[in-house]
Amino acid sequence: MDTSVRVLLVDDDPLVRTGLRLMLSAAPDLTVVGEAADGEEVEAAVAAHRPHVVLMDVRMPGLDGIAATAALRAGAPGAPQVIVLTTFDADATVARALRAGAAGYLLKHTEPERIVEAVHRAAAGEPVLSPAVARALMDRVAATDPGERRGTTERRRTARDRLALLTDREREVAEAVTAGLSNIEITRALHMSLGTVKAHISNALTKLDLTGRVQLALLAHDARDSD
Repeated sequence: MDTSVRVLLVDDDPLVRTGLRLMLSAAPDLTVVGEAADGEEVEAAVAAHRPHVVLMDVRMPGLDGIAATAALRAGAPGAPQVIVLTTFDADATVARALRAGAAGYLLKHTEPERIVEAVHRAAAGEPVLSPAVARALMDRVAATDPGERRGTTERRRTARDRLALLTDREREVAEAVTAGLSNIEITRALHMSLGTVKAHISNALTKLDLTGRVQLALLAHDARDSD
């Protein structure tokens, strides 16, 4: 029985795809099952190859990586996890990709061993961004991108209405995630068992129809009084 993690590569640059394929193929428990050169090809490629993880370029002609990510993550249960690829660590499009449902992001010059680790983490349903990095990214984008600042009041109101669906303890856990705490740190801060923390996060994601803790952190961040 094949237990390797199946990976689909999506990038309009064939040299990038070749480099990723060679690098990932060196890992014994990863298998590159297919490639796509544009976001418009992603749906068919996923149906054909059934990957666990999609490495998705952000900027592509035709359908870009953000729109392709949103379409994938809005699909049927069991959709693959998406890691977006970018050249810029402060690019505001990264935050929009996370809102679209990506598990996280990688810079294209990330060390090979870290890319392999990220693919494994995404396949296991874990965020590729550490909570601290996710928080730093959110704050940086909110402070520097005019497009993100526009509509802040409406976005805050919508986020608060959604968070009202949670119990008090679930909201506390969501705030802890936004503050950059790991699950173990949340157990200490809120005096809960690890199982309870995981259950609260899972319940919150289900109630809010979110795909992961990065999206939960973004929503809680939006609900705050100031960005």
